[in-house]
Amino acid sequence: EVQLVESGGGLVQAGGSLRLSCAASGLISDGYAIAWFRQPPGKKREGISYISSSDGDTYYADSVKGRFTISIDNAKNTVYLEINSLKPEDTAVYYCAAQPFAELKSGVVAIPLREHDFGSWGPGTQVAVSS
Repeated sequence: EVQLVESGGGLVQAGGSLRLSCAASGLISDGYAIAWFRQPPGKKREGISYISSSDGDTYYADSVKGRFTISIDNAKNTVYLEINSLKPEDTAVYYCAAQPFAELKSGVVAIPLREHDFGSWGPGTQVAVSS
């Protein structure tokens, strides 16, 4: 099981940008699904994006499509989430999660993303957007 650590969160004004990083302790360059979830204050955790470390396939929830970009640097075992045009409703704790495709039911990532499909989680990084 890989260990994950997020970084890059902070307090930004609406309209600004952030790049979140998710650094993995182990090798994730082959056969991993890596996802970003977020949990706004007082709300449930929401799966917002995922990337395949094998073929770079990506997914975005409608709530972030067009503003968020997920990418992976396999040499650094790091996944990034570029967030542009930040809105106050983007305020949340952002988590990355990972799971080998071989350990997913049917070997594919379910859409919408499901928390229980992912076994490795980071502690989260706080993003706060002021209006």
